[in-house]
Amino acid sequence: MNHRIRVYLAVGFTVALFLGVQLGALALVEPFQEAGHQAVEDPDDPTNSAVYFGIILGATALMLVTFKYDVQWLIKALIVGVSVMLAWFVFAELVPPVVTVGGVNALAAFAALVVGAALLFYPEWYVIDTTGVVMGAGAAALFGISFGLLPAILLLAVLAVYDAISVYRTEHMLDLAEGVMDLKIPVVLVIPTSLSYSYLASGSTDGVLEDDDADDGDNSAQVDGSNADAVSESSADDATPNPDDSESVTDTDELSEAEQERDALFIGLGDAVIPTILVASAAYFLDVGTIDVPGIALNVPALGALVGTIAGLLVLMYMVLKGRPHAGLPLLNGGAIGGYLLGALASGLSLAAAFGL
Repeated sequence: MNHRIRVYLAVGFTVALFLGVQLGALALVEPFQEAGHQAVEDPDDPTNSAVYFGIILGATALMLVTFKYDVQWLIKALIVGVSVMLAWFVFAELVPPVVTVGGVNALAAFAALVVGAALLFYPEWYVIDTTGVVMGAGAAALFGISFGLLPAILLLAVLAVYDAISVYRTEHMLDLAEGVMDLKIPVVLVIPTSLSYSYLASGSTDGVLEDDDADDGDNSAQVDGSNADAVSESSADDATPNPDDSESVTDTDELSEAEQERDALFIGLGDAVIPTILVASAAYFLDVGTIDVPGIALNVPALGALVGTIAGLLVLMYMVLKGRPHAGLPLLNGGAIGGYLLGALASGLSLAAAFGL
C-alpha cells in the first residue's frame, strides 16, 4: 500500500479512537451521574484540580521506582485491575441486566473479567485499543461529572504545562515511557500502519530510546510524549535499531520512502482522556445550546471542546509525522479549551460564566 495512504489511514484511525473515547464519555455522563459515581462532594472546588495533579505526580514517581527496582509487574497488575474496574462501571450501565446474581449484572461482570483476561494473556494491539477506548470513556466521564468547569479548565491548563516541561525540559519520561511500552498495557493507543503488524511480536524497547528525543521513541523514529504516555513511531524494518545509527535517521527529509514507513504509531491514552474531561464537564454542567443527539449528552460548548480536541490532534499528528518530537497536551488541551470557549460564547454565555465563575 502506498506510504501516503497508510499514513492517512493511520491518522484517520487515531481520530476514530479519540472520537470513541469522547462520544463514549458523553454517552456515560448521565448514567454515571444517576448511578452516583461522582467522585467528589463539591465538583466546583478548584482544589480538586490540585489534588488530582498531585495524584498524577505520585503515580509517575511510583512507576519510575518500580521500573528502577525491576518490579514492573506491580504496575501491570494495577493497570489491569483498574481496567477491569472501569470496564465494569461502563458495562454495568450499557449492558442490559438480563442475568443477575445477587443483584449484580452477571453479563457486565463477565465482560469486565474478559477484558482483564485478554490484557493478561493476549494484549494484541486491537485488545489494547478496545480496552483503551472503554477505559478512556469511563475515566473521562467519571472525571467530567466530578470536575466543574473551572476545576476542569485549571486541570487541563496545568497538565498542558507539566507535559511541555516533562517533554522539553526533563528526561524522566524516557525511562517511564520505555517501561510502559514493554508492559503492553492500555496506557497507550496503538495505531498500526501495516496489516502485518503485531504488537505482541514487536519486541522490547530496551536500548531504543534516545536522550536526544525529549520523551521517548526508537532510533529510527520521531516521538511525541505526553504525561506518562508516549506518542512514537515503530520502525517497519527493525524493532530495536542500532543506537550507533541514530544520527543517520533523525532527519526524515534525507530518508527514502521505504525507510520512512512505520509499522505503528503510539499515542498515550491520557492524551485522549484529559481533554475529554472538559468535553464531559461542559455537557454535564452547562444547560445551554443543547444539541439533541440520541444516546449522548451534548451541547454547543461540549461540541466546541470536542472539535477543538480533534483539531489539536490533527496538528499534533502533522508535526509528529514531520519527524520532530512534541508534547501532546499543549495542543490537545489548548484545542479543547479554545473550542469550548468559542462554543460557550456562541451559546450566549459570558466569559465569566464559561469559566464557571
